[in-house]
Amino acid sequence: MIKVKTFDENHELDLQDKVNDFLKTIKEEDFIDIKFSVGVVSLIDKEQIFCFSALIIYKTQ
Repeated sequence: MIKVKTFDENHELDLQDKVNDFLKTIKEEDFIDIKFSVGVVSLIDKEQIFCFSALIIYKTQ
């Protein structure tokens, strides 16, 4: 069976840590792919909010 796991963080290093922690839990041969995206919203007061997301595609037994 093929599954996906999604991650969403406000800081890229937090996302990196979460993805790396998850990858430790699956076998290397079960890993298929990672998709990465960044979203940003600019607010009226010039503040920017970032959203870093990753989708891991992997196989399960």
